[in-house]
This record gives sequence, C-alpha cells and structure tokens, in this order.
Amino acid sequence: MKEEEIEKRLSALERAISVRPAAGSGYDSHRFADYNKDLVIGGVKIPGERGLESHSDGDVLCHAVIDALLGACSLGDIGTWFPDTDERYKGADSTALLRRTAGMIAEKGAEISSIDATIIAERPKMAPYRDSMRKNVAECCGIGADMVSIKAKTNERMGFTGRGEGIAVIAAAALLIPKGGKGEVELDS
Repeated sequence: MKEEEIEKRLSALERAISVRPAAGSGYDSHRFADYNKDLVIGGVKIPGERGLESHSDGDVLCHAVIDALLGACSLGDIGTWFPDTDERYKGADSTALLRRTAGMIAEKGAEISSIDATIIAERPKMAPYRDSMRKNVAECCGIGADMVSIKAKTNERMGFTGRGEGIAVIAAAALLIPKGGKGEVELDS
C-alpha cells in the first residue's frame, strides 16, 4: 500500500472517531389562507395556488427542515429561534431562516450529511417543482442537492390535508457532530 493511501485512510479513521452521528425530525403544517398570499414551498413560488396562513411566508418545507436540523443539535425548535410573536419575522423569507439555522449548526462545528422530507398535500402536484426545492434547500444548507431528498404524497383524501385544507411536511436530518462540541449557540437579543 502506498504511503498516500495510508495517510488518506488514517485521516478518514481520525475523522470517524472524532464525530458522532445525530438525527433530528421536524414537522410543520399550515392551512390554506383565505386571503391573497403566494404559495411558497422550499423557496419555490407555486403559481395559481393560494398561499398558507402564517406569520412568515408559510414555507412548510423550510420550517420542517429547520426543526429537524435544530433537533439534531439539541437546539430546540423553530419557535425558540424565530418566534411568531416577533415582528422581525412577520412575512419573513423562510429560506433566509433556513440559512441562519444552517449557520448555527456550522457554529457548533456540526456538518449536515443528509436531509429527507415528505410533503403531504392533495394539491398542488409537487413533481414539477421538486428539483428546484431540492436545489434551494441544499443551497441554503451549504450541501449538495444529492444530499437532499424531497418526496410528495397525498393523504388519500383523509384528514385536513386530504380535504385540501392545508399542507404538512415531515422532515429528517442527519448530522455529524464533533465529540466534545463547540458549546452553546446564543439566542439573538
């Protein structure tokens, strides 16, 4: 075995023993608004559909991913960092919130290894927008689109999503966190 190959393998082994895997889950749901508002999911504006009621832009995909990332790092939830009682977040672009969350994860020295999300909605059909959503989520998180999976399912006309009253998203995130960590991330004042 060549010296370069030995060095490469030793480096990979050192990395493997210096991190621990962590996983988080996230969920978000919003009802369709009865007022004029754009529908934004994964940072993609979907034409011809009513938007979702919310304090921010109502991007359920970004919100669920934010919760999954925060959960993996034991940093609470989206309401802890971006409360809907704070006027600074009224109408906020959720991709900006996702970028901030990814930055907080990086401050802890953690690395996002994958994100998986399922959008639950009877309408609109998500297939035409899925690749753009993956790209946006990946870009916000500083990872490749090949590390982001976004699926869409109907709820077979059951429950609030099945009746077309709103949209829900379930998300999971896998991270690598340095053993010993870099301490706590401070809340904005």
